[in-house]
Amino acid sequence: MIALAWILLLAASTGVDLVDEVYQIPANEWRYVELGLNQKPALVSAAYDVQGGSREVRLALMRREDLDRLREGAPQSVIDVTARAASGALKPHVRGPGDFVIVVDNRGDAPAKVHLRVHLDFAVGQGSEVTQLSPRRQLAVILISFAVFFGIVGWSARRLLRGIRR
Repeated sequence: MIALAWILLLAASTGVDLVDEVYQIPANEWRYVELGLNQKPALVSAAYDVQGGSREVRLALMRREDLDRLREGAPQSVIDVTARAASGALKPHVRGPGDFVIVVDNRGDAPAKVHLRVHLDFAVGQGSEVTQLSPRRQLAVILISFAVFFGIVGWSARRLLRGIRR
């Protein structure tokens, strides 16, 4: 019975550990990991720690097309990027499906031994996203609420006063 409960719990899991490995990255080189988010949006949690060598390492989340531009040496855009350091983390919410990659970039003069962890959480897009109105809309809601409130109070007071005078 307990085994069945564990199986059901694991089957209902909404997260996936995609990568938990150590990479050897030569000086002034980069490596990438495909995310494969072709079906669903997800929260991408990526973190790295340099275990040896160059400390000029950074992570970047980008689309597959931008990775092709990076290969050619052409300008590319990134969705999110860390600073060059011995460790760092990204936690962007990829809202739409598509081909995305995490790039581990070593810009130092020495090779780097980098421990990379990437986790995908598919439950984030299922109603748990917090949103907030802009200040202008907040003010509009407050003013409309006051107008409705005082309109009802005025109408009620008028009806009560008519009832008392009769």
